[in-house]
Amino acid sequence: MGRVVILAEKPSQAKAYADAFKVAKKTKNYIELQPSATFPQGATITWGIGHLVELKQPADYKPEWKRWSLAQLPMIPEQYEFRVSKGKWDQFQEVKRLFREADILINACDVDREGSNIFYSILRQTGVRNKPIQRLWINSLEIDEIRKGFAHLRDNRKDLLLYREAQTRQISDWLVGMNASRLYTMLLKAKGLQETMSIGRVQSPTVYMIYKRQIEIENFKPSNFYELTGDFLSEKGPYKGKAAVKKDKREEAEAILMQANIKENESLPGTIKEIKKVKKSVKPPKLHSLSTLQAKANKIWKYSPAKVLEIVQSLYEKKLVSYPRSDCQWITEAEFDYLVKQVPSYQRIIGQAFEVVNNRPQKRYVDSSKVEEHYAIIPTKSIPSEQKIVGLPPMERNIYMEIVRNTIAMFHRDYQYEETTILTDVKGIEFKTIGKVELDKGFQELWPMSIKKKKDEEPLLPAVTKQEIVEAKIHIHEGTTQPPKPYTEGQLVQMMKTCGKLIEDEGESDILKEVEGLGTEATRAGIIETIKKHGYIEVAKNIVTITDKGRVLCETIEGSLLSSPSMTAKWETYLRKIGNGNGSQEAFLGSISKFLHHLIEVTPAKVAGTNIQAALTTAQSKEPVVACPICHQGKMVDRKSFYGCSNYKAGCKFTVSKTIAGKKLSPNQVKDLCQNGITKEMKGFKSKKGTSFSAKLKLDQGKIVFEFQ
Repeated sequence: MGRVVILAEKPSQAKAYADAFKVAKKTKNYIELQPSATFPQGATITWGIGHLVELKQPADYKPEWKRWSLAQLPMIPEQYEFRVSKGKWDQFQEVKRLFREADILINACDVDREGSNIFYSILRQTGVRNKPIQRLWINSLEIDEIRKGFAHLRDNRKDLLLYREAQTRQISDWLVGMNASRLYTMLLKAKGLQETMSIGRVQSPTVYMIYKRQIEIENFKPSNFYELTGDFLSEKGPYKGKAAVKKDKREEAEAILMQANIKENESLPGTIKEIKKVKKSVKPPKLHSLSTLQAKANKIWKYSPAKVLEIVQSLYEKKLVSYPRSDCQWITEAEFDYLVKQVPSYQRIIGQAFEVVNNRPQKRYVDSSKVEEHYAIIPTKSIPSEQKIVGLPPMERNIYMEIVRNTIAMFHRDYQYEETTILTDVKGIEFKTIGKVELDKGFQELWPMSIKKKKDEEPLLPAVTKQEIVEAKIHIHEGTTQPPKPYTEGQLVQMMKTCGKLIEDEGESDILKEVEGLGTEATRAGIIETIKKHGYIEVAKNIVTITDKGRVLCETIEGSLLSSPSMTAKWETYLRKIGNGNGSQEAFLGSISKFLHHLIEVTPAKVAGTNIQAALTTAQSKEPVVACPICHQGKMVDRKSFYGCSNYKAGCKFTVSKTIAGKKLSPNQVKDLCQNGITKEMKGFKSKKGTSFSAKLKLDQGKIVFEFQ
């Protein structure tokens, strides 16, 4: 076999591989393994620290590209060149030496496109050529899986294609980012906005999606509607019903009652015309992919998508769950076999026993044809001790328990209920009542009540009989149409994945479904973090809103391909083709180059017509607003979603949220509050029930309270 050198993506991964064999020697750059059945002459494991190699910066190509200038755009190198990343030179030199001495190289980086990219970009930078390369492809870091993986290595054909795809994605992101960011920054600077505008192939359409939702909310005009509701009293108890009447004007609803000779709120007889009972059942949920886990954890615990990925990565490295960056919701028969044997152990982990009713694989969960690179996120064979579970940080414990519950739900019973519909006739007007009776909690009993979805539970209905006469009181109910809701961070991941739902053109929406929208499963959380960092969006109490800077970005990219999810989808589709061997890097980069030339031509006119006043005001209001009323040492400074004391490092924790009870505060109102201890009376606060009220804000022992007239 000769001298084997294995490249892991990072030190923790290298350590996990070494744990599966006997170690001969450890240094700070590599680990030597003793000879074994798998490696008769031993092997050396070394590692990257993520990307050891990166694309060169514009100034590395041409000195004149160092200056930000419109005249130099577009910057399109004839050949794309790479360099060793800052601070990673020593590790790179060791990897290079080991690669040169090796007879066989094994790529053991993460089993995804990025892992392929890391290995091959390092290999190319070392200048090592013509050595046999094999690929480790595993879905779990357990010792058995690692040994099995090294005993059954794959060839590197698919790996090379995935590298080509990932590298093309990397170069295209560099081209769009470097050129478009300079273009928009320079043009807006000429209008007086001193902000760096970071533009990205995937991040910009994502910001635009959030902006579009916010515009819908702002332009929404609520209208009232009028419905007929009934309170009924049967022999066995009360129930409520609603007629199929929805009118824009109260008079129209009143006219219907007059025609039927019904007075509001008077006692009338009603007749039960019909009682329908239907048994319904709900199957256990599908297995988790990364995005479904991110959405669920965000809904229950408000964890950000980036946090969830970090937690699952940590559980993966602790050998408790399978590969985290999976976009698949199925497993193969092999995983099903170990899961079904381990059900009693998993039941002990969640402290809940149940009888296994589905011990045969079902297509809903087990389907090899649906598993491409990875299977769903499931617990591994390693069963942690009670001590180990108690020792997990609370967030990790929550996510691990969710993965276990969600996985063993497939062995449980369906959730079953009976839906009852009562039709009550009052003087020819029919009122419908729907109620639900739980027959079997089934798989739902695996989740504690505290983290179940809080649905509007349908009421339990009294036992009524057909033709029974009930006492009825009819009312006209006034309702108000509601605006669309802003996205939560969890919904944002789902919207990026299925942004096909936002697109009218069916063909385009199919492309989006096929490639799963904006970005890849592995990158979506990072994209959301990036647009937060650049100040385009804010997240307060899990609600995502666009900032003034984000608004300017969206108004200037509107109508261009940068605001279009379908453009990104088409690009992603072509990138996938490269990964499947049906597309070429040259063709793709050629289309990106055309796109940039067009962008440089049309953007100046677009920016000239954009109103940037709000963003200018925001940029100016970043100045300290007023002295801190609590410590009197610091100043109240704008911190995106709140004003905070500049003296916070010395312990002053005083803050004023920019939005209180649904009302946005102006810098002047915050100034009043801090200087005078009280504001003028303000309109537009919203109570929890949604009604508007007016009040003053007052400082009371360091807390902000309402003062009513």
